[in-house]
Amino acid sequence: MTQSDQAAVERLLEEVVDPHTGTDLIVGKAVKDIRITRDTLEIDIALGYPADLWKPELVSMIQAVIPGARVQVESNTVAHEVQEGVKPLKGVKNIVAVASGKGGVGKSTLSVNLALALSAEGARAGILDADIYGPSQPRMLGVNGQPTSKDGKTIEPMNSYHVQAMSIGFLVDEESPMIWRGPMVTQALEQLLNDTQWDDLDYLIIDMPPGTGDTQLTLAQKVPVSGSVIVTTPQDIALLDARKAYKMFEKVDIPVLGVVENMSTHICSSCGHEEHIFGSGGGRSLAEQYGTEFLGEVPLDRSIREDADGGRPSVVADPDGRIADIYRRIARNAAARLSLRKKDFSSRFPNIVIQQN
Repeated sequence: MTQSDQAAVERLLEEVVDPHTGTDLIVGKAVKDIRITRDTLEIDIALGYPADLWKPELVSMIQAVIPGARVQVESNTVAHEVQEGVKPLKGVKNIVAVASGKGGVGKSTLSVNLALALSAEGARAGILDADIYGPSQPRMLGVNGQPTSKDGKTIEPMNSYHVQAMSIGFLVDEESPMIWRGPMVTQALEQLLNDTQWDDLDYLIIDMPPGTGDTQLTLAQKVPVSGSVIVTTPQDIALLDARKAYKMFEKVDIPVLGVVENMSTHICSSCGHEEHIFGSGGGRSLAEQYGTEFLGEVPLDRSIREDADGGRPSVVADPDGRIADIYRRIARNAAARLSLRKKDFSSRFPNIVIQQN
């Protein structure tokens, strides 16, 4: 293969834009290798985010500009940079916080479907329910029972639909109120996070409670967060609190990967009429205002609520359906945006300990 042959192929690959990163394959450094022989052209693509279910579409996009090319696509998820002075969590490459600043906007439902979507795309995913007062993940994941401990010191995560999970809801009765002050809540959150034996996770999704109080401050100061996702509905009152959540992450140096708009539109199941019950375009305008990405919008659909209440969220209840496809696209968008950030190389360097004799 000559340099001119290589350059010609690269010019063609510049025409293929990854919709999840917003960059072409050359600028995004996704082209791992190009091999040209007399009879064949082979191209190896390496994505920095999980995309098992989307890979065939990418292959078709490449073959549309380079007919006959043999294309191999792989994904390689690595750890990314976290807040300065915070150590990475053992067994977890990346922690992504999902926050809203306000309750009732569907944040927990998005969190669980985001974790399940990342798993469906080929990643090892987990979810931490950080809402001590109102844990909802045990019911959404359809998990009963209590976690076990192999050593009497740490606890094993619960598993549901190939996703590792931990919640205070696994440790207390579902109807028992948590009448705790702030310091007890933050201590419980730290223990749930650090004392769980997370098993080689690419992504740990943290389902944050609403607000910008003690739990969020603990997250910023002590938890190694790679990125965050803001959830809102289109209505103005929800957008006000979403802005507060964005500003909070900005102040504590946690990058916002993007905004998701929940309940964006309602389509009548009887007549098919579409109506923007809570307004329209609020999430997109919020993303544009702060210069972050609009990761996607989720409609107001009865099946989303029914699936979550029944312990089988949409991504697993109807994996080939429209709603599951929306969640998987949002998951790929978020993971792709994270893949563009600085990588964490701390694990490659040994700890240096100076001892005095």
